[in-house]
Amino acid sequence: MVRPKLRLGIDVGGTNTDAVLMDGDKVLAWHKVATGQRITDAIVSAAGAVLQQGNAGPEQIFAVMLGTTQFTNAVIERRRLNRVAVLRLAAPATTAVPPMSDWPEDLKARVDGGHYLLRGGLEFDGREISALDEAEILAAAGEIRQSGIDAVAITSVFSPLDAEMEHRAEAILRRELPDAAVTLSHRIGRIGLLERENAAILNAALSDLAVRVVDAFTRAIKDLGLAAPLYISQNDGTLMTAAHAARYPVLTFASGPTNSMRGAAILSGLNDALVVDIGGTTTDVGLLLDGFPREAAMTVEVGGVRTNFRMPDLLALGLGGGSLVRDGGARIGPDSVGFELEQRALVFGGGDLTMSDVAVAGGQMAIGEPSKVAGIDGVEAALAQAVAMVREGLERVRPSAATLPVILVGGGAPILRGDTIGGGEIVRPEHGQVANAIGASIAMAGGECDRVFSLDGISREDAVTAAKAEAEAQAVEAGADAASVRIVEMDEIPLSYLPGNATRLRVKAVGDLQGASMGGGA
Repeated sequence: MVRPKLRLGIDVGGTNTDAVLMDGDKVLAWHKVATGQRITDAIVSAAGAVLQQGNAGPEQIFAVMLGTTQFTNAVIERRRLNRVAVLRLAAPATTAVPPMSDWPEDLKARVDGGHYLLRGGLEFDGREISALDEAEILAAAGEIRQSGIDAVAITSVFSPLDAEMEHRAEAILRRELPDAAVTLSHRIGRIGLLERENAAILNAALSDLAVRVVDAFTRAIKDLGLAAPLYISQNDGTLMTAAHAARYPVLTFASGPTNSMRGAAILSGLNDALVVDIGGTTTDVGLLLDGFPREAAMTVEVGGVRTNFRMPDLLALGLGGGSLVRDGGARIGPDSVGFELEQRALVFGGGDLTMSDVAVAGGQMAIGEPSKVAGIDGVEAALAQAVAMVREGLERVRPSAATLPVILVGGGAPILRGDTIGGGEIVRPEHGQVANAIGASIAMAGGECDRVFSLDGISREDAVTAAKAEAEAQAVEAGADAASVRIVEMDEIPLSYLPGNATRLRVKAVGDLQGASMGGGA
């Protein structure tokens, strides 16, 4: 009996859905289709094509790995979001700045379901700001029930240090509101109350959509006749189970560009490089360090909301294959025809001049009917402008004056001409047009711990052990085989400005997917 060993990687983008069939690091087949309005149809079409091309039966697939922009797009577009009731356990502290104070007004109006500033929370060293008042939480639960809101975000000051108050509040809410989706901030964000609270609110706002989207993905996989488990890409280059993604959809933010960067590293064999991922609407520029994207050190905005969970440090440019070209090629984007490229681009018989049309006219891309763009104006100007935009983006991301190779990937990669840019050699790896799906297919499950420890009450060794154990537990919950989990990153930051000999520990753990040992062999 042949055991399943092949991996099916899928990336659902705003313009295209890509699929790859992988045997280890070897690409057996790949296919790209327009995403369109029905995402499940695109998944079935792309994945079905690679299974047919690779002559692979459903029983040969070990796992399906899928990356998606659905949740990021929902926040950006202000659509399909829940109203959220927010419980902050901190009073009498923090009352001067209520939840969602710094949100864009249109998004706040869509999500804000009221807030409750309740007693609770901790000082940095674990001392209580005030004792948790369960009667207050019961009263808040009663008001939430009457309002009809079914999504709640709970945040306690310094809950990454000790999450007991968030858990106690959750237990009360689940008794009073058994059908509500409850998000605890310490499971998502890092140190920093407002940014962590924002992340928790966004996660709660996506709760209904997450269930519907993950169910749709699961149905699409079943429609293909696959019994393999489904994993969803996280934004740090690792994977989580579909059930985990349904609970924590915000962990998928920016997973598409992260997958592309991981795929670029695998395809090129380079661990330290700059990556340019040109899609249908945007170009993402980032830095690879030891094969993984550099993480953002500061807060990251999503749809105008500041958050502080792990995110890649990326620069997004309004340049893609579907970007509209104006003013004789002097102005590109930022608007794009998106998934309507095959209806609106000149090369397909449409009426809009896009960068794909320019690339075809310039002999850099072979799609559609080249005769439809023969002799169009502004080709040289637009191609030069694209190079200038990418060169400027690379200078903003480059960590130093040292020259690094530039890995060029993405379906829109042909719009960038030349062999070098900004002094670095351009590397165009084979299968780079589906680097995102490849990055998803080769990822491991991962987890993270980010906590502050007071070393006056615990030894450094015990603190490190506790942080590692928490990161490993998170990786297992995300779908890793416990026996394979290992620590791949640990940062220790002494907080000299705080009393109590405090230190911040950030630990990242990864592991093979559960059952991965079945791969290979007969």
